[in-house]
Amino acid sequence: MEYISEWIKENPTLSGVVKFILLIVFVLIIIQLIRRFLRKQVSDSTARYKSQKGIEIVGYIILILLSFSYFTGTIKDLTLAIGLFTAGIAFTLQELILSIAGSLYIFIVKVYKPGDRIEINNIKGDVIDVDSIYTTMMEIGQWVSSDNYTGRIVKLSNAFVFKGPIYNYSQDFPFIWDEFNLPIKYGSDIALAKEILIKISSQTLSQFTSNSKMQWRDVVNKYYIEDAMLDPTIAVTLTDNWIQFNLRYIVDYKKRRSTKNILQSEVYKEVLKTKGKVKLASTTLELMKLPEIEVKINS
Repeated sequence: MEYISEWIKENPTLSGVVKFILLIVFVLIIIQLIRRFLRKQVSDSTARYKSQKGIEIVGYIILILLSFSYFTGTIKDLTLAIGLFTAGIAFTLQELILSIAGSLYIFIVKVYKPGDRIEINNIKGDVIDVDSIYTTMMEIGQWVSSDNYTGRIVKLSNAFVFKGPIYNYSQDFPFIWDEFNLPIKYGSDIALAKEILIKISSQTLSQFTSNSKMQWRDVVNKYYIEDAMLDPTIAVTLTDNWIQFNLRYIVDYKKRRSTKNILQSEVYKEVLKTKGKVKLASTTLELMKLPEIEVKINS
């Protein structure tokens, strides 16, 4: 003990740094213990997540306050020390600093939150966690069709919020527009085909349309944006091969694939009921056998 006391007296600055490191380690251990306690005791997933994030933010604030108060009292040349420390950190940990700044930007500006579906840096997925450095996403797309999970969990640096656009599928307005094309053969009953589309779309999409109208008013009041057509619309295009009906509609961003499947299935059933009045078109090629030709040459 006497040797340690003498070493502390002879090296006050170094001993102060060691004490500060021990203090930081102690605070970090306390934060982790509290987080572990909350993880076990709080059953609701939303409350558990928010409480752990709150403890994490409070811990960072405490560490910052301790750093300033501690070094102000033990280092005489505070300006030089902070300058050298800041320059070294900025040079060696610039990506980390940018990630921390990105996390603050995400929380303050509310760019996105856990539960949102976003696309950032050409990666699309559902946000499942946002910490001080990384955004964690459950990936969507890639080798699987439509909006299905791939099963891969992606960790993306928060610094990317400053480097490119962020597409949010669910913030403010959790609906997107989608389309469904129906090719009909020439000679079919066009009025009946249109009637089928109107009937099926009205039955399938009525809930999405009514819910979207209520939220779209809030979007129009909040942003500088023109009013939009939220009811399903049908456009007819005459092509070289068939008559194409284009159904444009609004749908919940999480139900785009399932809704399109229902629309296609129901429309197909109704087309079959017309008994040939409405015929679906395709690019199938039909090869016709030419009749045999006999050629006689008189010599």
